[in-house]
Amino acid sequence: MNRRRFLRDLLSGAAALACTPALLHAATGSDGSARFAAGLRQRPWLAGWKSVDSESLGPTAATLQGRLPKGLAGTLYRNGPAWFERDGFRYSHWFDGDGMVHAWRLGDGAVSHRARMVATPKFTREQAAGRFLYPAVGTTIPNALAVRNNDDANVANTSVMVVDGRLFALWEGGSAFELDPDSLVTRGPTTWREDLALAPFSAHPLRERDGTLWNFGSISLLGGSGLLVWRIGKDGTLISATQLPVEQSAYLHSFAMTERHLVFVLMPFRRTEGGAFFESLRFAPDLPCKVAVVPKSAPDTAQWFEVDFAAIYHFGDAFERGGRIQVRAVRHTDPVGAGSPMAGAMRGEQDQAPTSGHLRTLHLDLRSGRARWELHAKHVMEFPLFDTRTRGDRPAILYAPTEVNPAVPYFNAVMAFDPERDRRMVHRYGDHVLAEEHVFVPRPGSRRPDHGWLVGTLLDSARGRSGIAVLDAEHVEDGPLAEAWLPYTFPLGFHGTFAG
Repeated sequence: MNRRRFLRDLLSGAAALACTPALLHAATGSDGSARFAAGLRQRPWLAGWKSVDSESLGPTAATLQGRLPKGLAGTLYRNGPAWFERDGFRYSHWFDGDGMVHAWRLGDGAVSHRARMVATPKFTREQAAGRFLYPAVGTTIPNALAVRNNDDANVANTSVMVVDGRLFALWEGGSAFELDPDSLVTRGPTTWREDLALAPFSAHPLRERDGTLWNFGSISLLGGSGLLVWRIGKDGTLISATQLPVEQSAYLHSFAMTERHLVFVLMPFRRTEGGAFFESLRFAPDLPCKVAVVPKSAPDTAQWFEVDFAAIYHFGDAFERGGRIQVRAVRHTDPVGAGSPMAGAMRGEQDQAPTSGHLRTLHLDLRSGRARWELHAKHVMEFPLFDTRTRGDRPAILYAPTEVNPAVPYFNAVMAFDPERDRRMVHRYGDHVLAEEHVFVPRPGSRRPDHGWLVGTLLDSARGRSGIAVLDAEHVEDGPLAEAWLPYTFPLGFHGTFAG
């Protein structure tokens, strides 16, 4: 990697964060705390977007219903935005909330829960001040201080990863923050190498079978150019960090991986004058997506494709066979809604149900250079996961939240979907239960793909409780083997991982 070139681009990105109102300052903002509180009284499901008011929760023993399966023991770590309000002021964008990491511990016939806010510099300083101080990605902050670098705006609120027993909270545009895996106390930002301090480390790393990790950092979102491609060893040390040139400004939240390649789908956008990043960002459906297929053996090179525009946050599996790559992705047909999901809920209003997320397969022919989308059955879904032990030359079964109740406009079921056979199995939790991402956990000692469990989190708005469910991945339609519930609720999160 060219250190001088990377530092030049990163510094230009930091300068953009500090000096460019169009990047982080929203065009409009409002005091929405009272409005949200009024909406919550009418719509209890809005507890999924209610701000916490304590830096930590628990540890609390959950009430177990059913029985944990033999062999299932470990911790489900989850992350998501949780602190939305200060001094009567409320964020207007879901992605703005400061991150809270949760630890659900399963084993010995019991389940417990604890959670703690990630003590980023932003959160720590704002706690002391009693008000929001720094610009956010979707909300105007009155009299906001200029940020000196991207970690001044880092909310560490999107995902978590565990490497060699170390726990990290992740965001799109800044450093990974290490936490104590037991107490969840924040240890601080991670510098993988001194010349890479503050470099963006995205929220969706992908793990090889041998335990090594690939990830990316989008320098273009910080005002520079290109992608930083990370490779982290299974022992948590940096193997490589390579800059991949990218010609145009484009957005990406995650990526896909085969045994030999990384696949990045870059969504074109235009930016209006003023406004926060997600407020000024306008996806450009009249332009094609650029797709980079990056060989793992040469991560500073790529074969480039063009394909019809698609608004995508999350990918499922990808596999390679006969010189062709197939990638599963959740494609949103409403680009505006994709830029600000659940905006109504953040205001305390009845939101439009997230019905636009449907599964597509991206076909990439490495020989001809052609690319195309294939539409699957229009099953509503998001946050797809799969068993990474699936063979690298065949499609995987996807596990994802699905279904939507118009009265509670969020997912209320989980499904196992086999794209190859167009077959799905569904368990519906009920009209007033909000279902989140369900993580696949393999059975100890088993090598058979999909032989394991789904562990997912829930919010029961009718009973005012948050909980966790365990299902047999091969018999999702039979419902939970066990559920465990807490006597309180907390906001919905985004992503998690299970550590045995």
